[in-house]
Amino acid sequence: MTRPMLLCCLLTALSALPFPAPAQAPGHWQALHASTRVAGLESRVFRAEYWWQLTLPGLTAERGFAVEQIGHSAQGRPLRHVQWGNGPTHVLLWSQMHGDESTATMALADLLAWLGDAPDDPRVQQLRQQLTLHVVPILNPDGAAVFSRRNAQGIDINRDASALASPEARALKALRDRVQPAFGFNLHDQRPGYRAGNSELPTAIALLAPPFNQARDSNPVRERAIGVAAHISATLRPELEGRLARWDDSFNPRAFGDLMQQWGTSTVLLEAGGIEGDAQKQQLRQYTWVAIVAGLQAIADGSHASADPASYHQLPENGVVWPDLLISGATVHGDVSEPVQADVVVNFRHPLSFEQGRIADIGDLSSQPARRRINARGLHLHALDGARLAIDGKAQLLLSRDAAGQEPVWHLDGDLLEPDPGAQP
Repeated sequence: MTRPMLLCCLLTALSALPFPAPAQAPGHWQALHASTRVAGLESRVFRAEYWWQLTLPGLTAERGFAVEQIGHSAQGRPLRHVQWGNGPTHVLLWSQMHGDESTATMALADLLAWLGDAPDDPRVQQLRQQLTLHVVPILNPDGAAVFSRRNAQGIDINRDASALASPEARALKALRDRVQPAFGFNLHDQRPGYRAGNSELPTAIALLAPPFNQARDSNPVRERAIGVAAHISATLRPELEGRLARWDDSFNPRAFGDLMQQWGTSTVLLEAGGIEGDAQKQQLRQYTWVAIVAGLQAIADGSHASADPASYHQLPENGVVWPDLLISGATVHGDVSEPVQADVVVNFRHPLSFEQGRIADIGDLSSQPARRRINARGLHLHALDGARLAIDGKAQLLLSRDAAGQEPVWHLDGDLLEPDPGAQP
C-alpha cells in the first residue's frame, strides 16, 4: 500500500470522530495533508535553524500564532515557544529533547501549517475554541546540530526534570509552571529494533501514560492521559495492528513525563519506532501527525473521558530490542588470536538506513534474532585494511571465500551499501 493510501485510511478514521461534518469528502484529508505537509523535511537529519527557517514565516499573528523566546540552549541557540488557540484547556507539546529524535518535529511542522492554513475547517475551529496549544519544537537544538541524543553539556534532558541542571530543562519547566497545561505530549523516537510484545513485528509507535509515583497508582491526572492514549491507539490500530506497543511504566523520578504527571499535567509519551524501508521516517511522520491530531481532538471534544482504556492497557509492552545486523557463522580473523568461528553484531547510528555502523558484540550469538541477518558460514571475516575488529569500533568488515581475504564477496565500510553475499562456497 502506498503512503498516500495509508494516510487516507487513517485520516478517514479521524473523520469519523464526533466533530462537525467536514465540508468536503473524506478524500479531502489526503489532499489537505499533502498541501500542508511542510516541504524540505524529507531527511530526518536537520538543524534547528533550518526547521525555524521553514516554519517561522507561517507563524504569524494573522494566522493565529504567537512566538516567544523562552531561553537559550547551552550553546546559546534560541528556545522558542509557539502558542495557538484561545480555548480554556491548555496543552503543552514538546519535541526533540533528544537531538537525534526528529520524527515528531517534522510532524509538528505539518500540524502548525495545517492550523494556520485552514482556519475555516470545522476541526481547526473546534481546536481553536477549546484548546490553547503551547508547542516547543526542538528543545535540544545543540543535540540536533550534531544529531546526538544529549545536549552540549552531555546531559540527557529527559533525565533532568528534577535537577534542572540544563538550560533546556529549566526553560521547559518554567514554561510548564507558567501556563499550567492540563495535558502534555512528550514526543520522542525509539530504536527501530524494538519488537511489539513477544512478536517479531517492529514497534511503529509506542505510547505511555506515565506513572506519577513508584507504586504506579492511578489518579484523575493519569486517567485522563490514559484516555487520550487509548483514543490515539484506537485511531491508529486499523493501519498499525500488531505494531503498536506500550512503554514500560516503571516510575523514573528524573524523567519529564513522569514528573509532568506528578505536577498535574496529564501527559502522553509518544515514541516513533520504525517501519522497515522507511529510512527517513516519512511514513512515521504521517502516523505521528495523525496521532497528535487524534489526541488533540479527543481533548477538545472530551471524548478521551469515554475512550475505552482497554485500547491502551491491552497494548503489548515494548519487547526486546533486536540488533540491526547479525553476521553469523563466519571464521573471524582478529588481531591477537587464532581465527575462531563466531558471530558479529553491528548496530547503526541510523538504523533504518543502515548507516554509520559500529561493532556491538562478537561471540556465540546464534540464538540472537536481528533485523537483518547474513549467513556467513564457510566464509572468512576480516577487518578492512587499516581497521580493527573491536567492540564499539567502526564496522569496517570484509567477508571472503579464503582465509587470506583475497577473494572478497561482501564488505561493510560503516554504511551497509552492498546486498548480502549471494554465493556461498
